[in-house]
Amino acid sequence: MAKLLKSKKDFNFYVGDFIEYCHIKGLSKKTMKSYEASLLLFSKFVEEEYQINRLEDIKAKHTTDYVKFTKERGKYSYVSDDKTISINNPTARKDFNKTVSASTINNYIRNLKVFFNWALDKKLIKSSPMNAVKSIKAKRKPKEDITDSDFKALIKAIDVTKYHEYRDYVIIQLIMDTGMRLGETLALTIEDVDIDRRAILIPSEITKGKKERYVFFSNTMSSTLRRWLQYKDRYIENDLLLFPTNRGTDLKVTNFERNFRVYKERSGIEKNISPHGLRNNFAKRFLMSGGDIFTLSKILGHSSVTVTEKAYLDLTVTDIRKNYQRFSPLENMRNR
Repeated sequence: MAKLLKSKKDFNFYVGDFIEYCHIKGLSKKTMKSYEASLLLFSKFVEEEYQINRLEDIKAKHTTDYVKFTKERGKYSYVSDDKTISINNPTARKDFNKTVSASTINNYIRNLKVFFNWALDKKLIKSSPMNAVKSIKAKRKPKEDITDSDFKALIKAIDVTKYHEYRDYVIIQLIMDTGMRLGETLALTIEDVDIDRRAILIPSEITKGKKERYVFFSNTMSSTLRRWLQYKDRYIENDLLLFPTNRGTDLKVTNFERNFRVYKERSGIEKNISPHGLRNNFAKRFLMSGGDIFTLSKILGHSSVTVTEKAYLDLTVTDIRKNYQRFSPLENMRNR
């Protein structure tokens, strides 16, 4: 195959421009990484398959073919830079070459749509080649339920005589009590927490939507946090972070997730639960206790109530039956 001559302003040049725009707009690093990874994979595909590297040459056929290709290829079998294969060794992964999930494909589609809409607004193209591309229908997987006994077993499996496990013990309970995201929880400072009013102000800098919000916690959690702060101050020289490592540095999400898997294994819980599952179960319990979807949306920091509704459509028949029994008109009238 003849080598493709690159223009000074090829597709990847505009990808760089777009990422810079996202940075100026204040999007999170995680979001920008997702955009860039999706765009570089697409760029490699159209260059290899169609010898195209100019933004204006990309048509609907190329984007629809890319989605079809992504559905058919296996996970981690296609990378934007072949040099990374020897470093990351994707073939060693347990899920290597398995079917790419519908949610992952929809994420690629969404990222490409955002990019081409940006290019359209900038008048770099006359129409978006993503107009004809629709998201694929994905089967909803019900979120794993964390029962009271599951949660007690998980907490009991943690050795609170060790600093890092005691810290994680408090974090797990705080997420379950407030519905915060794990990343938000780990980034909190002591000043963000008002123990007397049982409230936490999550600064815009650490939220997914870049909007500050308040969450609230219980009397039980208030006592737990007071004891934690007294303990932390005795052993760690860090007056800023709420949950530092034993070296006084930031606790990374990946490190906490690894610890969580250890506690889950110790507890004997066979369900596929994760730190994010604590947030999901907070939301479910909030709704099952009579909380309204609008308030829940605010607490969770969702961009709209629609996002919240879509996320928690999977209340089980058992959940609905239990909730109904509490609100049955005839039962309530009989008991008055």
